[in-house]
Amino acid sequence: MRRLFIYTKTLLALGACFARAIVRGRADKISKDIKRVCVVQTAKMGDMVCTTPMFRAIKAAYPDAEVFVVGDNINKDILACNTDVAGYVVWQNDYQVLSKELKKLHIDFAALTTPNMFALAALYLAGIPAITSPKVLGGWSPLETAGYKLLRSLVIVKPHMMGHYAPRQYLRLLEPIGIDTDDTTKHLAYSDEAKTKVESFLSEHTLHAKKFAVISPSAGNKIKRWPAERFAEVAEYLVSKGLPVVVIGGKRDVEETREMLSHTQSRTIIDASEKFNIDELKAFIAQAALFVSVDTGPIYIAESFGVPTVDITGPIDEHEQPPIGRLHRVVTPQKRSKPQLYVLNAHVYYEAEVRRQTESITTGEVVKEIDALLAL
Repeated sequence: MRRLFIYTKTLLALGACFARAIVRGRADKISKDIKRVCVVQTAKMGDMVCTTPMFRAIKAAYPDAEVFVVGDNINKDILACNTDVAGYVVWQNDYQVLSKELKKLHIDFAALTTPNMFALAALYLAGIPAITSPKVLGGWSPLETAGYKLLRSLVIVKPHMMGHYAPRQYLRLLEPIGIDTDDTTKHLAYSDEAKTKVESFLSEHTLHAKKFAVISPSAGNKIKRWPAERFAEVAEYLVSKGLPVVVIGGKRDVEETREMLSHTQSRTIIDASEKFNIDELKAFIAQAALFVSVDTGPIYIAESFGVPTVDITGPIDEHEQPPIGRLHRVVTPQKRSKPQLYVLNAHVYYEAEVRRQTESITTGEVVKEIDALLAL
């Protein structure tokens, strides 16, 4: 029944777009006076943080332009206080509702970062004169559906190279409006209220800014989970080096945080799971001296605030998105023919091989990278 619903919805969206195309043609008309730009990122937290270089690039090229972002509810909180963003529209997977919302904003140019037929339909039906969307090259993505490929013929297409750094690939979508940059610096901010809450937490637990480590033992995609007892070993090691450890997690991460803590003995390992909202979490992570986790959203928050990170990438392609630079280390499986998970293909994989790649990473390998960072 669900397949029939999606099939019918797809046909209606395609029909509406191509019927309109008879009159308006392709959405490839670049305005000489760009005042409002829309960036659509329908993926998760880490992906949205990796999209923030686009907002800064737009503001650098068009200081007077307003940037509007489309994404989910959680990412609305992630971008709160970001001075590059003028407005946020929540994506509810309804192209008709989104189209009406965007039409009110009178957008001059829009960029779709991740293949999504319904989001692209919403942009086109909103009457936006110029739209860019990605075409996956160098690999395959299940997000590039037949409907998406058809609809892509109505807009400006830019390549997205699989196996290459995703934040840079997103920036390519801005080339039609004259923006060509390699600056993939991430940008986040938090409120004064969040800062005050975090200062109170640090004081309560006798912690000092930039003198504690944060571990996030959970994973947005459960298939990426690293064994809880190994996270516990890493925590104990950090404590032995004189660095207190704070464990974080949300409501969905209770199982992982409790399991990890059940393997720890040190009293200087503090449980902060479910203590912070998103705004406060940004403010808290920004005060850390080190952040350790698998490849999941909060590690990109750490990167955006210049916090050193150790990313236990497991089955992830380490070239596509994990934090890069002298303050960041990735730990990949020693033996694998290829990664199993990609930014634009995180749903089609061999489960046994994903688990093997994740679980093949040892505590010793993670500790080695921690030592390298602490020595800086």
